[in-house]
Amino acid sequence: MMKIAVLPGDGIGPEIVAQAAKVLEALRGDGLKIEMEYAHIGGAGYDAAQDPLPEATLKLAQASDAVLLGAVGGYQYDTLPRPMRPEQGLLRIRKGLGLFANLRPALVYPELVNASSLKPELVSGLDIMILRELTGDIYFGQPRGIRELPNGERQGFDTMHYSESEVRRVAHVGFGIAMKRNKKMCSVDKANVLDTSMFWREIVTEVAKEYPAVELSHMYVDNAAMQLVRAPKQFDVILTGNIFGDILSDEASMLTGSIGMLPSASLDADNKGLYEPCHGSAPDIAGKDIANPLATILSVAMMMRYTFAREDIAQRIEGAVRKVLQQGLRTGDIYESGMQKIGTAAMGDAVVAAL
Repeated sequence: MMKIAVLPGDGIGPEIVAQAAKVLEALRGDGLKIEMEYAHIGGAGYDAAQDPLPEATLKLAQASDAVLLGAVGGYQYDTLPRPMRPEQGLLRIRKGLGLFANLRPALVYPELVNASSLKPELVSGLDIMILRELTGDIYFGQPRGIRELPNGERQGFDTMHYSESEVRRVAHVGFGIAMKRNKKMCSVDKANVLDTSMFWREIVTEVAKEYPAVELSHMYVDNAAMQLVRAPKQFDVILTGNIFGDILSDEASMLTGSIGMLPSASLDADNKGLYEPCHGSAPDIAGKDIANPLATILSVAMMMRYTFAREDIAQRIEGAVRKVLQQGLRTGDIYESGMQKIGTAAMGDAVVAAL
């Protein structure tokens, strides 16, 4: 039995998750044993229980094999105290489930080459896997806050740090992924300035000795940001920390034509995972049936691949998405002249039909 906690969240989250649920229902109709249970997170969690991660939601997630999440956030929550904001629910569930490895593929489908903001020859055939460490770094480091200095001036401060075990475990995941791909990994840091990055580079280099078949390189994050738009196909697997991975993976998403095409997986040490699209809740288009659900559907494919070890089903879902694109069906974010523009629900139906 595949027990999946479904957390639609806010904004377009419920709409896109509904399309991914259609795919799961279709697979269940084919005989796959799937059980789905829904719960609130983010702003929806605050509305329901005055908490962006209600205790019942965390318990459900912990008791499930995998979590499917839509998106969190909305303008109406911006004035809440920081601990109550929707994004804190996301950070807390990652921490609560021990999800330290965030996999963000940046893949350009041949049918969408012209949707990229870069020249076709730069992105045609692009297939990058960005591995972002997810539970450490400056986002979680303590102390942090806003304080008043002796001279009366206010100061904001955050703390960046990584322990050796945190770096080692995510490095092992990176090398493992590289072994299954093209045996090439680039570790991105800022070791010319940051002690944390010097330490990161030292540990990653040590772990590399256990994977002699993988070619390891290092790159400063500013250069990596430039290289992603100059010559992105030089990369295969990119390993980096939390804050750098957050920024670089969003940059890489635009190489593909739309962030609406990019799934993600956040895994623990046993490959239990939380699966979500890379994009946000997009409250400005919520309820308009125009959001692209393909990233969420492709996140289900990643779920089948990494948590349930069903590569056959993962490829079937990805093949269905590819077939829909070949048919010329497009949501607005990937639409181009000559194609057929359709809405969120229609795209979900089209993928189910292609299955």
